[in-house]
Amino acid sequence: MVGKKSGRAQLREEGLERTDNNLDLTTWPQVNMINQKNYYTEFMKREDQYLAFRAPQDEQRARMVREARDKDRALAQGILTEGGNVAVGDEPMDDVEAPILSREDYPSKLIILHIGSQNLRIGLGTDALPKTVPMVIARKWKESESEEDGGEPSPKRLKVDGAVPADAFPEKWFGDDFSDQYLAMSSALRVRMRTNKRRVLPNSKDLVVNFNRRTPPDIISEHNDVNRIDWTELPSDPTKAPSFFIGNDALRIPEQSNPRYKLFWPIRNGSFNEKDYTNRNQIYHDISKIIEEALRTQLGITRSRDLANYKCVFIIPDLYERTYVTTMLDILIRDIGIGKVCLQQESLSATFGAGYSSACVVDIGAHKISICCVDEGMCIEESRINLKMGGADVTETFIKMMLYGHFPYADMNLKRRFDFLLAEELKHKFCSMEESSVIVQTWDFHLRASGQDTRKYQFKTYDETMLSVMGFFTPSIFDHTRKLEGRRKVIPRSVDLYDGSPNDPTSLAQIAIIEAAGGKALSVNGTQETPNGVAVSTPQRAAPLNFLGRLNDNENTPRSSIAGSPAPDGTSTPNPDRDTPGMGDTDQPTIFRDPVLEKIKLADERDKVLPVIALDHAILESLAQGARGEDRKLRDFFGGIMLIGGGSKTPGLGAFLETRLRELRPYYGKEILVGPPPREFDPQVVIWKGGSVFGRLSLNGNDSWISKSEYDILGSRLLNNKCMFAW
Repeated sequence: MVGKKSGRAQLREEGLERTDNNLDLTTWPQVNMINQKNYYTEFMKREDQYLAFRAPQDEQRARMVREARDKDRALAQGILTEGGNVAVGDEPMDDVEAPILSREDYPSKLIILHIGSQNLRIGLGTDALPKTVPMVIARKWKESESEEDGGEPSPKRLKVDGAVPADAFPEKWFGDDFSDQYLAMSSALRVRMRTNKRRVLPNSKDLVVNFNRRTPPDIISEHNDVNRIDWTELPSDPTKAPSFFIGNDALRIPEQSNPRYKLFWPIRNGSFNEKDYTNRNQIYHDISKIIEEALRTQLGITRSRDLANYKCVFIIPDLYERTYVTTMLDILIRDIGIGKVCLQQESLSATFGAGYSSACVVDIGAHKISICCVDEGMCIEESRINLKMGGADVTETFIKMMLYGHFPYADMNLKRRFDFLLAEELKHKFCSMEESSVIVQTWDFHLRASGQDTRKYQFKTYDETMLSVMGFFTPSIFDHTRKLEGRRKVIPRSVDLYDGSPNDPTSLAQIAIIEAAGGKALSVNGTQETPNGVAVSTPQRAAPLNFLGRLNDNENTPRSSIAGSPAPDGTSTPNPDRDTPGMGDTDQPTIFRDPVLEKIKLADERDKVLPVIALDHAILESLAQGARGEDRKLRDFFGGIMLIGGGSKTPGLGAFLETRLRELRPYYGKEILVGPPPREFDPQVVIWKGGSVFGRLSLNGNDSWISKSEYDILGSRLLNNKCMFAW
C-alpha cells in the first residue's frame, strides 16, 4: 500500500509546481477580454465627435475669445469705457456703439449667387437688388454659332433637297404639323373669345398678312440713330484680341468679327449644357470664368485672396442633380476661393423673399419651369417638378408665328446675336395673355446690326402675341427635338458609392409627369388629358391624383414576391421571365433579379423621356402630392400659388392660369388664387432676395455653412450634415 503523498510532493513530481519568478512572459501590453454582458460605447454618438458639428463650435468659441480680447485691449487703451461706449477725451459718447463684431460677419461680406440658364444674378447682402449678367461666355472659335451647320437658321426652315425653296410661302416654312397646330389653336381662341362676348373680325389674319407683305423698311443712317448700340470693340491686330468675353460684352460682339467668337451657354434646363460641350473641364472652366468676372466687374472684388473673408449663399434648383451641386460647390470653394458656402433651394428662397410661410411656387425661367410646394420653411420633396420648357420656347414660337404671318423681317435668325436680342425685346413688349390685346395692331421696331444702317420696320399682329404664350398650356407647339441631345454624354449620372445605383433625388410628382409625357394619361376631373392637350372623355368620375401605388417603397401593404408564380402542371401558360429574349436559360425560369441593375435601367428609361406637359396639369399634380390627401392643406396651397421668374411677367398670365385651374377644379373655385410676389417685388429677383434675407439671418447661428478647411478634409460628404434638406 502506497502511502499518501502531500500536496507539495504531488506538485513537484507531476510538474505542476510554479517555478517562474512572477514576471510577464512578454512586454507586449495585454488586452483584457470585453465583458459581453455589459458592452457599451459612445463612438460617433455625440455631435462633438463629428467634424461638421465640432468645427463651427470651435470657430464660435474662438470668435468670442477674440472679441473679448479686442474689447479688453480697447478698454486698456482708453478707447472704450466700462459701459462699452467710445470715449473722446475724458467724456464718453453714449450714442456710439463699440464695433465688437468680426468683419467677416457683416452683410457686406455676404455674396448671394443665383445661376440660371440665361442670366446670372449676383450681389452683396447690403444690395437692395442684384446685378444681372447674361450666363454666357464668348471664346475664340473657327466660326460663329450662326455659321455652324452650314448657316442653318433658327427657327429651322423646312428644306427641299437641302435648301429652302425661293418660291416657298412662309406658311410652308415650318411644316404641316406646326401649321395644323397653329390653326387649331387660333380657331380655339376665337371660340373662347366669342364665348366671352369678345368681338372677332373674320378677316383679321388677312389684314395682317397683306400689311406685312407690302410694307418695306425705312433706312436710318447711323449718325441719325439716337439709340444706336455700342458694339464690343476688338483690337485691329487679331493676335491681341482677348481670348474670351463675358455677359453683355459677349452678346455685342459683331458676327463677322476678326477673329471669330462663338457663344457658349454652360447652363441649360437647370443643369449643365452637355449638347454644346465635349469636355467636362471646359464646362467647369467656363462657369468659373463667368463667376470670377462677375465678382470683379459687378461687385468690385479684384483680389482673389480677399474672397476667403466672404460667405456665399448659393441657390440651387429644387429638383437638383447631385453632380451639379457638388461641381458648383467645388468651383466656389476650391477654384474661386470663397471662404464659406451655404446651399439654399429656389422655392424655399422665394418664400423667404416674399414673406410667405406656405405657398406653391411656380418659377417660369428661360429653359425650365420649376414647381414646388413649400410648407413651414421646408420644400415638400414629393411635390417637386421640373419641366423642360420656358421663356426661350415662347420666344422661338413667337418668331415662328410672326414669320408665318409674313413678318417683314423674314431673314430673322435667332442664332445671330442681334436677332436674338431683338426677339427677346419683341416678346417682352408685345406678348400678352389678355384677350383684349387680341386685335389687329400696328407696331414698329428698329433693327440694329454691326456695320449696317438701322432699319425701321412696321408690322401688324393679331393672335400671335397670345398664342405663343399659350404654348405653356399646349406644349406640343414648342420644338422639343434637340432638348435631350447630348444627355449624359459629358457628365455621367451620380451613383451610390456602395452599390452603384443612381441616387439623384426624384419625386412622385416628377415620376407622374414623366409617365404622362411618355404617353400615360393624367386623370383630371373626369377626362384623361394626354400630353399634347387632347382630352379623352371617360365614363366615370376621376379620383384625386394619387400616384403612390406606382412605387413599392411607398406602399403600406406589401406586394407579392418579384419571383414569378409557377404554372400548374399540364398547362402551357407562358412564363414572361422565361420566354422573354435575353432573360436567361429558356429551360430554367429567372428567379432572382439584380435590384441595382433594375434601378439603372429605370433611370435610363426616364432620361429618354422629356418631362413636358401642360402647365396647369403640372401644378395640379404638384399640389396633389404636396397636400397628400389633406383637404385643408390643399386649400391653403390653392390660395397661395405664386408666379415668379422672367416668364411670369407676361401680362395676364396669372389671371389666365387661375381661370384654367378653376375650370379643372371647380370644387375649389373660391380658394384658387394665382398672383405675383407681394410688395411689388420683381418676380425675376425674388429668389435672390430670399437668399439675401436667409444669409443675413443666419450669419452666426446657422450650422449649414461649409468652410474651406472642412471641405478640404471631407469633400462633398459634408453635405449629408450641412444641408437643410434631404441630400
